Order: sequence, then C-alpha cells, then structure tokens
Amino acid sequence: MRSAAVVAFLIALAPALAARAAEPQKPAAPAQKPAAPAQAPAAKPAAPADTDKALYGLGLAIATSLEVFSLSPAELDTVVKGVRDGFAGKPRFQLDAKTQAAVNDLARARAPKAAEKAATREKEQGAPYLARMAKENGAKKSPSGAIVIPIKEGTGPSPTATDKVKVNYTGTLVSGRVFDSSAQRGPAEFALNQVIKCWSEGLQMMKVGGKAKIVCPSEIAYGPNGNAPVIPGNAVLTFEVELLEIPK
Repeated sequence: MRSAAVVAFLIALAPALAARAAEPQKPAAPAQKPAAPAQAPAAKPAAPADTDKALYGLGLAIATSLEVFSLSPAELDTVVKGVRDGFAGKPRFQLDAKTQAAVNDLARARAPKAAEKAATREKEQGAPYLARMAKENGAKKSPSGAIVIPIKEGTGPSPTATDKVKVNYTGTLVSGRVFDSSAQRGPAEFALNQVIKCWSEGLQMMKVGGKAKIVCPSEIAYGPNGNAPVIPGNAVLTFEVELLEIPK
C-alpha cells in the first residue's frame, strides 16, 4: 500500500523512503499471506484521459512520499530541479553513498516535525468529518463512539466480543487515502478481542452477510501517536467492512 514502489524511479529519495518504514504497532487486523496472483488477460492500451489520471496520481504518490521531509516551497523547488536534472541525464552531482546518507539523515531529522504536522491536520479535519458521518442515513453509534453506517443489512448472527470473524475490508483516512485493504490478500480472520476498540464494537453491531462503514474516532483507534508509517496521529479512520462469517 505504500507509494514508495510507485516512485522507485526517484532514486535520490529511495534510501529516505526506506528509512521511513517502521513495524506497525498494532494492526487493525492480523496480516494475511498474499494470495497467489491469477493469470490476468493482456491489458488494453490506456486512453489519453486514463493516462493523464495515472500521471496525476503518480504526482500525488510522490507528494505523499515526500511528506516525511516536511519541505518548504523553496525546498520543494530544489527537489523538482533534482528530478528534472536526473531525468535529463544531467545531474549536478552523482548519487553516491555520502549523498544517500545525507538524504537518510534529512528524513530522520524532519520526521518528528512531519508527524506533528500530519497529526495537527488529522485533528482539524477529523471533528467535522465525524459530525458529517454521524448524520448519514441509518448511522448508529457504539458505546464508545464508533459510527456504523449500513450499506447492506446482513441476515445472519452478530458476533460477540470474543468471537473470531472473517471479513473483507478497506481502511481509509479522512482524505480518502487507503492505508490498508484485504483486497489483494483475501479475507482476513481475527478475534474481536485482539483488535482496536472501534473494530470490536463496530463489528458487534453488524450481522453476517452485512456490509457497513465503520468510522473510528482517533480515541478508539490509534490515538495521538498513530500507527507509523501509514496512520498519522489523531487520525479518524473509516473501514468499509463486509462481515462474511463467524468461524468456530
């Protein structure tokens, strides 16, 4: 889900982006082994509009990867100049071990400021987002404040706090950025007493066969510290969840 792979051509940034990676503190659901990829049919050439959208998306991916550096506008101009010079094959200097180390050092030095900036942004955006989601059609709140918005009502039983569940899910930030999804790995199985409180309470309000959005206030998700590197501090999370079954 990280965008570093998408922007691997930015060789100058690769060491710093690698340094940014960290072990998640407490994933929303246990990791699943990736499913073997199916044989895909040959892709059709992209239409011009699709290509433009993909290129713009590439720019967004690069911007996301640069967040750890907390760049000023002038510093961003310097980065863009490096990209242009490297793309033209006329760099001012080569990316040697010393320069790579300097990029890593800059990322480490800027990381706390970048994390603080992201946490402030998430806090400012989170409150109005929660208020808006609470007014969605059919929205209900759990005892701790998780907002459950039904998409499709299930007809089976509801899990209890100690049950194991099998689900498909996609998690997004308020910005819409996907930070985790079972789409590429296949359904996830986990016990409700082993995940964040929002997951546990929200899924107990669903029935097997149902699909819903579970909106998690930061306090019952990952709190002010977040879950580096993908979830900033104070982040309100939205999970679109399909409850497949309650394995015994």
